Amino acid sequence: MRILAVSGSLQRASSNHRLLEVAQRVAPAGVALTLFDGIRDLPHFDPDIEAGGDVPAPVVAWRRALSGSDALLIASPEYGHSLPGALKNSIDWVIGSGELERKVVGITAAVPIAERGRLGLAALAGTLRAVRARLVGGAPIARGPDFERHVTELVAALVHEAELPGD
Repeated sequence: MRILAVSGSLQRASSNHRLLEVAQRVAPAGVALTLFDGIRDLPHFDPDIEAGGDVPAPVVAWRRALSGSDALLIASPEYGHSLPGALKNSIDWVIGSGELERKVVGITAAVPIAERGRLGLAALAGTLRAVRARLVGGAPIARGPDFERHVTELVAALVHEAELPGD
């Protein structure tokens, strides 16, 4: 099984990036969890570029990475009670091409306290539902003694859902 992991934060040392590194470490045997940091290279979504057929190389790489995965894991901060612009832009680039349609997608946020991150995750979930992704998770994970256990449980749920037949 192949899981693609994306941080909604462009900051390489972000807590969400670290969450994905933990997910990579705790992934069960037989699961290849690969971090993808190419969303930073995506140009702003422009339907005219898409219509012209000259799709930029970073977009092609993003679409191929999604197509080659069985599931997607997103860990994202909350910016202004919503999802970060770079993450939304990455989703916009695959709305028409369909790589997220029926894709199993786990979502979470690494947060300092459990009450944070919920509005950003709700916005992300709404966007992913619009592209017909199959959602797993959706709760923020607070840093603390149970952090790794919660990440492990999310990865296990993502793997389980990805092994089920699609709708």
